[in-house]
Amino acid sequence: MTRKNRSQDNAYEVVVVGGGAAGLSAALVLGRSRRRVLVVDAGQPRNAPAAHMQGYLSRDGMPPAEFLAEGRGELARYGVDVIRDRVTEVARDGAGAFTLSLADGAPVHARRVIVATGLVDELPDELPGLAERWGHDVLHCPYCHGWEVRDEAFGVLASEPFNSHQALLVTQWSKDVTLFLHTVRELPDAEWERLAAAGVSVVEGQVAGLEIEDDRLTGVRLAGGRVVPRSVLFVAARPVPRSGLLTALGADTTDTPYGPYPAIDEMGRTSVPGVWAVGNAASAMEQVVNAASMGYRAGVMINAELVMADIDASVERRRAGEFTAEAEAAVARTVSGERAHGLPV
Repeated sequence: MTRKNRSQDNAYEVVVVGGGAAGLSAALVLGRSRRRVLVVDAGQPRNAPAAHMQGYLSRDGMPPAEFLAEGRGELARYGVDVIRDRVTEVARDGAGAFTLSLADGAPVHARRVIVATGLVDELPDELPGLAERWGHDVLHCPYCHGWEVRDEAFGVLASEPFNSHQALLVTQWSKDVTLFLHTVRELPDAEWERLAAAGVSVVEGQVAGLEIEDDRLTGVRLAGGRVVPRSVLFVAARPVPRSGLLTALGADTTDTPYGPYPAIDEMGRTSVPGVWAVGNAASAMEQVVNAASMGYRAGVMINAELVMADIDASVERRRAGEFTAEAEAAVARTVSGERAHGLPV
């Protein structure tokens, strides 16, 4: 990443906050639309612990860092600036634009802002060792990792009753599945029936820790000392959006099963005019390919919005008399001459 190509006046048409799949995708579309774009990347991608990303057509199995590096290389072809920094504040300037404060650099200005800051997976804090294994053999998404660990001995850690659904789901990837009820005291009778029908073993009692040998998970240890052999543990992390910038701007939120998330329309617009949210900053369920799609849509719509805003501003200047009669006559003579020569007008 570099600061060398930044605009001298730190003025951009669009500033993208976040350099993951969603932010880079939006910046690519806008760069190809000949917009002055800056991406401010704090370097904290959600999937950094994972060795590979899956399910992205033509990029399946690619290391996340390599994917992002290729994306930044593509942006460079279109003159998009990408810097490693952190946006600490976004403030409206009173004229429909924004000033963004940076942790390590001078403020930058933008007509539109895209927040693509992603989210943080909060793990159950009562069980030590989860964070160290996160993305390796402590997992959360079978669509991201299920194929790679297929037919291994799965464990599923329950912190809420609905976590039993995850145990049922992962039976598609392994028939050796054990649900650890952990802090869950009761399950509905219908759920017990479904677990039995799916062949899921259920272990009651609180989990105390993980057994690790040669840097691999080998078992789940209960509070009473019993160890249940497992090589994979699925944990339902709580996805918390990095939405502080939007909250400070007064953006509306919407309630989700994971807590409040920024309220956006189908194109990514927030309730703050000129500010968009894409990727995991706006939705907990988006995989890499979905996040890139959200960024693409936002980039397309922002460019169209700016085109029309500039045309409308030009119309207003005409109405205000900024275009003189002499200038209008010169335009008319040019058009007339082109028509006389058979040129398109």
